Amino acid sequence: MEGGAQYNPRTVEEVFRDFKGRRNGLIKALTTDVEEFYQQCDPEKENLCLYGFPSEQWEVNLPAEEVPPELPEPALGINFSRDGMQEKDWLNLVAVHSDAWLLSVAFYFGARFGFDKADRKRLFNMINDLPTIYEIVTGAAKKQVKDRSSVSNHSSNKSKSNSKVGKYAKVEVKDEEDGLNEEEEHGDTLCGACGENYASDEFWICCDLCERWFHGKCVKITPAKAEHIKQYKCPSCSNKRPRP
Repeated sequence: MEGGAQYNPRTVEEVFRDFKGRRNGLIKALTTDVEEFYQQCDPEKENLCLYGFPSEQWEVNLPAEEVPPELPEPALGINFSRDGMQEKDWLNLVAVHSDAWLLSVAFYFGARFGFDKADRKRLFNMINDLPTIYEIVTGAAKKQVKDRSSVSNHSSNKSKSNSKVGKYAKVEVKDEEDGLNEEEEHGDTLCGACGENYASDEFWICCDLCERWFHGKCVKITPAKAEHIKQYKCPSCSNKRPRP
């Protein structure tokens, strides 16, 4: 498989790095690359699976031929239900199965290399700190961030909303205090593509339709390009097709 060169992570940190790479690849398939992913899942083809690789790439392909497979396999036949469901519901279903597959691969490595109770707990906690693919695809991760912000009732909410004027935010840290304030204001914001947290030294842009924030690098938008965008639509909103 393309991008699927096998290697065996042996420590908790290596397994978590493997998990994040595969996760990022799957998120790309279901968000920024959703149009291409949709087209590849042709119901007329044989049973297809969605694979994520440690290199942050994804691939739609037939299942592994060897029995038993070298790694746990993703859900089989995701293409068959594509045209029998609303596209949103189908993507949500694929996201749920992708989350389950990621966990099975991570804990397969844990079992294979003898992780003890403390190692398994640490691995789970590291994974659990990230939003699931399902939460990102459905927008639930964004809602959770909003709920936490409402409960905390930070006085910085006004300044954060003001930063949306112009549709993008690239923060210049003028001094140490400003940097700390900026991290507090945006710290719970998650990228709608990769699910990673906000960082003050990175360029972000907000979609005018779904109001999700994205790393510029994840959606291939630079600060210079953003200057000329009157209304930004993220890849998911741009690829939405009207239903007949």
